[in-house]
Amino acid sequence: MNNSTNQKDLLYMNIALELAKQAAKSGEVPVGAILVKDDKIVAKSFNNRHQSKDPTGHAEIIAIQQAAREQGDWRLEGHTLYVTLEPCPMCAGAVYASRIERCVFGAYDPKAGFLGSLFDINSIATLNHHFDVTGGILEEECSSILTDFFKTIREKKRTKKGS
Repeated sequence: MNNSTNQKDLLYMNIALELAKQAAKSGEVPVGAILVKDDKIVAKSFNNRHQSKDPTGHAEIIAIQQAAREQGDWRLEGHTLYVTLEPCPMCAGAVYASRIERCVFGAYDPKAGFLGSLFDINSIATLNHHFDVTGGILEEECSSILTDFFKTIREKKRTKKGS
């Protein structure tokens, strides 16, 4: 895993963070994702599981689906995925399956991260595609939006119980 930061990574992660904020405002877990190819954003999304009632409504999956439709191909070679939280097993699998070239994420996810925290999908040598990973970009900002979101939910539950 590569932890070097460049200006483009910061720019695109800030855009993903703005999407995560939109998710939080709509009551979704605040995760935002964008797909970039040739310095152009080709897809952007945020978590939508609760509103869509779809367990696959993760920001990464939605962005990958949008980009595939936009590009007219399921192969997203040459694309970089920026996401505010380390992808889970499903999303890491989608990055692999779509042939994305690089994944850049913000916060590490020790409970479900599949790009190094809990497991690393790229460590499976027999897979026919591997991709570059850069983790920890704007990690503090990406972590704090998640922490604040869940803290607010816990406070609302405590207030509701006390009513």
